[in-house]
Amino acid sequence: MNQQAATIKLFLVHGSPNGLRTAELSNWSGKAIAAPRTEIPELLKRNELENTGFYLLTGVTETGDKAIYIGETEDVAKRLKGHASKDFWNSVTVFVSKDENLTKAHIRYLEGKLIDMAIEIGSSTVMNVASSGAKLPESDAAEMDVFLEKCLQLLPVLGITDFNRALENKVSEESLLYCQIKGLTATGKRTANGFVVFAGSQAVTEHRGSAKGIKTNREELLAKGFLVKEEECLVFTKDIEFGSPSTAAAIIQGGNVNGLICWKNSDKLSLKEIEKKLA
Repeated sequence: MNQQAATIKLFLVHGSPNGLRTAELSNWSGKAIAAPRTEIPELLKRNELENTGFYLLTGVTETGDKAIYIGETEDVAKRLKGHASKDFWNSVTVFVSKDENLTKAHIRYLEGKLIDMAIEIGSSTVMNVASSGAKLPESDAAEMDVFLEKCLQLLPVLGITDFNRALENKVSEESLLYCQIKGLTATGKRTANGFVVFAGSQAVTEHRGSAKGIKTNREELLAKGFLVKEEECLVFTKDIEFGSPSTAAAIIQGGNVNGLICWKNSDKLSLKEIEKKLA
């Protein structure tokens, strides 16, 4: 989706960039309120949380993976109190409407869209037991899609990067990069957070004996079904974002490599050469 320029008003309630804070966009009816779990008592005192809205609980699983839970409610404060028994989360981000025009159907629609996006992107383990969602009249759905775009713009500012790829502009052929080895090809591109490898990309089946860290990473991707074994290679089942071009290339080639050299465009220019031209 194409992003529009926006002015963000960020208010640090107690002066801490990681503490209780609110975020708004110019000419938008929505409002975000975020807080670490340690400041939940202060968060629950806010009038906005008496309204209809949806929220994201973020934290880590028992195995150390990023985790997220997405919920909706007609009384945010009351619902958050009910999540006290869940121990995985350490922060919460809430979205409400300043004009109080969000209905139960609206927030169920938004919750369902976000759950589906989180599962598809796979940046975090989605802790929801089941998906949600609601059907809306065409005009309402279009309005909520615009509302969701604004929410997605604010989430990275509030520390949630799980949905960043949903903000990426449509990929152009000129931005595509390729990593090739033993007749196999993977396709990807630079992102704001590192490097994304696209679904359908191929990787070698065996890793190098010295690449213990890469072996662990590849086994995790296989266990999650993000990599599947086919006849003579491994194949990515969905777009996966890595922290750097080198990590992405290492997963593909089964061992530590320099991603700035391995990734090349259709003209055979390496990522290093491309970025040198842009400097």
